[in-house]
Amino acid sequence: MIDNEISRRDSRGRKRIRGVYLLPNLLTSASLFGGFYSIVASLDGSFVKASIAILISAVLDALDGRIARLTGSSSKFGVEYDSLSDLIAFGLAPAILIFTWALRPFGRYGWLAAFIYVVCGALRLARYNVQVTNVESSHFNGLPIPAAASLVASTVLLFHYLGQAQTTAKHVTILIVVYMLALLMVSNIKYYSFKELNLSRRMPFRLLVGIILLLIVIAAEPQVMLFILTLGYVASGPVTAVMERRKRVLSRTSHRQDKKEKEFLLEK
Repeated sequence: MIDNEISRRDSRGRKRIRGVYLLPNLLTSASLFGGFYSIVASLDGSFVKASIAILISAVLDALDGRIARLTGSSSKFGVEYDSLSDLIAFGLAPAILIFTWALRPFGRYGWLAAFIYVVCGALRLARYNVQVTNVESSHFNGLPIPAAASLVASTVLLFHYLGQAQTTAKHVTILIVVYMLALLMVSNIKYYSFKELNLSRRMPFRLLVGIILLLIVIAAEPQVMLFILTLGYVASGPVTAVMERRKRVLSRTSHRQDKKEKEFLLEK
């Protein structure tokens, strides 16, 4: 009893109020509900509803982190709760969705792909929690699990929109994409995090026009545009890594050539 009273008081003898921040954790709970609903919908064969639920969870997940940073309501409890929610909404839910929709005909290779996706998603979240203070905030180390889940969901929506859900879903390309997403999540490829994007800061007028036009295009063809945007983000990491590696190789080659030219001139 005495220990409990002491633990609830600060250095000045005042009682400390224990609790959690409501707003960001409510958004995290809503994101978790979206993942749970997606699992139920996938088991019922409602793949479009399951995909939409995952995308809604991705939006809520982005909001809870940003709101927590803006309001100064970040906490260790919120970080841990967010990771557990992400594992359900963006790890387990997409794995069940893609397995029931496309991977079941592949037998063991199908459920192994779904399981590896979940495992790599869990490893990605655990690594992020460990490295959150050591990695620059402008980039993620490896593909973020919400982006991987969004690509799975937008792929399902695209095939249903094109009317090819029954003929294309069993294609081996889907199996390969799931393995690729799993490997990208545990890779060291850098992805832009958008955490440093400040919407309250002054921006060029043409940027506002561009964003409005983009939103109009998304509203006109949401299934197609969501797939293109998520695929573009997933591909941006490997493309940027290849370009940076090529730039480093060219820089080393140029440095060697300059060094040889200097040595040649000195010999003369």
